[in-house]
Amino acid sequence: MTRPEIREVIIEILERIAPDEDLSNLNDSVPFREQMELDSMDFLDIVMELRKQYRVQIPESEYEHLVTMDSTVNYLEPKLADTPK
Repeated sequence: MTRPEIREVIIEILERIAPDEDLSNLNDSVPFREQMELDSMDFLDIVMELRKQYRVQIPESEYEHLVTMDSTVNYLEPKLADTPK
């Protein structure tokens, strides 16, 4: 999967988790929680969606890599490199 494809996957997950949020102006370098009304359960939903859809295991110790869109894409890129969208 390419970086733009990974970003699109994350956007799709965020749209399902927070359907009332306007993601059109999402700043990729600003933490999600500063831009959206996400609580810890929403964050876990993101992790669970990635596990369910793409079989990506994300240990709790690595959640810090999922703070912004940029950091999330950077973290997922090697894990999803050989995964079709």
